[in-house]
Amino acid sequence: MSEQFSHITVLLDEAVNALAMRPAGCYVDGTFGRGGHSRLILKQLDESGRLLGFDKDPLAIATGLELQQQDPRFSIVQRSFAEMDAELQQRQLLTAVDGVLLDLGVSSPQLDDAERGFSFMHDGPLDMRMNPAEGISAAQWVAEVSAEEMARVFKEYGEERFAKRMANAVVARRQLQPFTRTADLAAVLTEANPAWEKGKNPATRAFQGMRIHLNNELADLEQGLEAALASLKVGGRLVVISFHSLEDRIVKQFMRRLAKGEADQMPRHLPIIPEKFDPILKVIGKPQYAGADELKANPRARSAVMRVAEKLR
Repeated sequence: MSEQFSHITVLLDEAVNALAMRPAGCYVDGTFGRGGHSRLILKQLDESGRLLGFDKDPLAIATGLELQQQDPRFSIVQRSFAEMDAELQQRQLLTAVDGVLLDLGVSSPQLDDAERGFSFMHDGPLDMRMNPAEGISAAQWVAEVSAEEMARVFKEYGEERFAKRMANAVVARRQLQPFTRTADLAAVLTEANPAWEKGKNPATRAFQGMRIHLNNELADLEQGLEAALASLKVGGRLVVISFHSLEDRIVKQFMRRLAKGEADQMPRHLPIIPEKFDPILKVIGKPQYAGADELKANPRARSAVMRVAEKLR
């Protein structure tokens, strides 16, 4: 399948190296995208190795099906990575996985294709769904939601400090004319934002909030981390690349909690009882960020942070 919009995989070598590849291993790419990580993983597997990819985006699935036809070691599933444990159980691979990779966020083709409705930079239909066949579009949501709920989404998921003011402006305008295009919505949000951040479009945070909400991204991430843990064998690696603070906070707290065992639930002033210190995960190294060369080639990597953990039991 040819596609007009290209994608540069973030932290490509670093993420695959962090999986501590075993040639005969079984791996999961929970966010296949356009297959950058998957193709490098396959290069490091022998004939008995296996890789299972997940994605909700139909265009990503089309790319994955091409790869599946080319390489029998690879399979693609149109399903959220939050359901990987259920999928792996059906395939009798639960607790048999050597590594899970999650590259979160929106891919460049999704952002650059105006028809997907993710970007305020390119005018297109107001959609924002990873899978256009599921859920409601951004246009439907903006038309129906209350000003209070819209402000909550802008503030909670977009971390927008002028959320209430911007939501009220959107609700007032929709009474005159419904929103159907991204540029139209972005213009209203921009006008309602009284303090623009240097180098950032005034609609950025509100659009982020809507996208996260409509695609259930944070809940999927929380469920997906638990699913990845259930899927991994002892010694298996979990590698997660996040692109904003809300995602990274969830990943950081998940890994830290399971690295401390039950001791993490005890009051700080009490001594740690050895029996209670029974960690499930071991955090591997420090968070990693894109280097200068990668940032020069791909500015979208500037917000990426990668965390790695290994399953202990």
